[in-house]
Amino acid sequence: MPITKKNISLKSFKPISVFGVTLLELLIVLAVISVLASIAIPSYHHYILKGEIAVAKTDIVEIEARITQFYVTKLRYPLNTAELGGLPKDPWGNPYIFLNFEMISGKGKKRKDKNLVPINTEYDLYSMGPDGQSVSPLTAKQSRDDIIRANNGSFIGSAEDY
Repeated sequence: MPITKKNISLKSFKPISVFGVTLLELLIVLAVISVLASIAIPSYHHYILKGEIAVAKTDIVEIEARITQFYVTKLRYPLNTAELGGLPKDPWGNPYIFLNFEMISGKGKKRKDKNLVPINTEYDLYSMGPDGQSVSPLTAKQSRDDIIRANNGSFIGSAEDY
């Protein structure tokens, strides 16, 4: 049958489907992205922190080598960081702490383990960690994230792992 003006009606036309996004679909996509971001962001921050800790450990090994070289040439440990030509800043922007035991009396400022026994016999060298706070006992909350030199250099790592 030929198409004429009389036999064409609105009922015979099918609507063209339009590919659109409903509000519900958009909310589902946003929820999925939020879940993925809540997983990825903490993992990324943990990865960055591990890198910063590795840099701090390397710096402590290098500073320890400078202190040993100073000891070999002068037959004494440096009195302060100025005698070493200054120390670099740790990855969190804080200075590394060097404490020569010849310059202090008693055990007051020495870093101590859980039994309150000094962790070194010659000097202390450490970073105050990401929070920039530290106290002498390693068990204190402020000291757990510190990167320390212990057992006269046989351990270099997080105070929490010591």
